[in-house]
Amino acid sequence: MKNSYEIQRDSTQKTLRVLSVSPSREDQTCLRRIFSTPGWASYTLYKWNLATCRTVESAITTLQNNSVPIVLCEADLRSGTWRDMLEASRSLSSPPLLIVTSRLADNYLWAEALNLGAYDVLAKPFDEHEVVRIVSLAVMHWRDRAKISSEPAKAMSATG
Repeated sequence: MKNSYEIQRDSTQKTLRVLSVSPSREDQTCLRRIFSTPGWASYTLYKWNLATCRTVESAITTLQNNSVPIVLCEADLRSGTWRDMLEASRSLSSPPLLIVTSRLADNYLWAEALNLGAYDVLAKPFDEHEVVRIVSLAVMHWRDRAKISSEPAKAMSATG
């Protein structure tokens, strides 16, 4: 059984897991700092909990055992690419939204990522406001997608 993507911390705010796939300790440290900054997360209704993996293989194992709605994936990893991560996540019952991260975030990468199904691209080094903006929008998109997919099931149970 998968661990829930939401970790209940108190009655007012839930914590949402975000997975970062990057071998860079600098990236992980920066993201942890951004995610732990108090205050800004209040408009997403969630606090964010960052889980980290250094390889595509370990990230896939994490996704198979945990429901994770948002994945930040380095564009080029020694163990694979963001395309591998995107393809592997499609086989999950509830695929996460994938945000590609890269120092070479240009129009070509952005167009390719969006055309293949990634949610967005984040340039590195990370800008705190841009990380917050993109991940917050991804959380809202994920929440809306989850709400829409549960509506047919509710309708079926109401009529049955």
